[in-house]
Amino acid sequence: MNELGQLIARRIALTGPIPIADFMAEALGHPRLGYYRRAQPLGAAGDFVTAPEISQMFGELLGAWLAERWQAMGRPGTVHLVELGPGRGSLMADALRATRGVAGFHAALDLHLVEINETLRAAQAVALAGFRPRWHERFDDVPAGPTLLIANEFFDALPVRQFEKTRRGWVERMVGLAKDGETLAIALAPGLTPFASYLPDATEGAQAEICEAGRGLAAAIGARLQRDGGWALIIDYGYDRGHGASLQAVRDHRGAGILDHPGETDLSAHVDFAALAAAAGARTFGPAGQGEFLLRLGVAHRAEILKARATPEQRRAIDAALQRLIASDQMGTLFRVLAVGDDRSAAPTGFSDAP
Repeated sequence: MNELGQLIARRIALTGPIPIADFMAEALGHPRLGYYRRAQPLGAAGDFVTAPEISQMFGELLGAWLAERWQAMGRPGTVHLVELGPGRGSLMADALRATRGVAGFHAALDLHLVEINETLRAAQAVALAGFRPRWHERFDDVPAGPTLLIANEFFDALPVRQFEKTRRGWVERMVGLAKDGETLAIALAPGLTPFASYLPDATEGAQAEICEAGRGLAAAIGARLQRDGGWALIIDYGYDRGHGASLQAVRDHRGAGILDHPGETDLSAHVDFAALAAAAGARTFGPAGQGEFLLRLGVAHRAEILKARATPEQRRAIDAALQRLIASDQMGTLFRVLAVGDDRSAAPTGFSDAP
């Protein structure tokens, strides 16, 4: 067992089994050994590749969406542009490059990045050097004021609680110690969970998840936008409403056990978008499939513009990237897009439920 695993095992030996959410929080966010404190989780050398790394079109179109929202807000003289989990800064760099022709937009921007990985902060500083970003550990640390926010593949990494339906009712799945007293193992809590009222009626053996951190963050974002004005765009893989257990682990681009090598393994769970929308307590649109959303924003037209100046090899790469972003058997359907905003702006583009 690695060092973080030993620390978690020692905690369990002293205080008893812990919720999976607590294990996930330690494995991903431990101040020294957590996965997202490590050097490079992104790209071929890491454990996952996100949409901004696939094509510049993704960030460019999201930038256009953000600029349109700024205009819909009445073009405030200062607006906090916030990204949660900005990766290497690719999305934001593409978004800002694509909107440099929008009169007054860049002059109004005050850029804030919520990022805990120091190596990624350094990469973001290079990618966004001309915009003087400020970094924060939490969204709550971003100053008050009109806000435009984007969160791409951020909510899936927030800790989840897991539950199992037994003959007695819903009980929580916990992380404890195996019979050897050293190895981490999953076990059911002895008593019924107080979270049962949040869980659906189900047959024995069914499993479910609740992401308290995600709901809390959505509520904080919604309250900020309602109070100060602004819009948020949340993009992630997940479901329109509740689902079974989905927590998964990836290490070196391969599936792994969720308890294996804590701090060295990516943990993520599908996002319950209905729960986020309800928690936000604000105006919402969607969720829409990522493919549908990008097509409504004009991604196919943008691809044709890029291909007009490209070599044959580059054109093939652009077509492949487009399909990866929008095809139903790739990212187009599994990834969902939710907009949250104030009640003072016109409805946003990109959503079928926007008038």
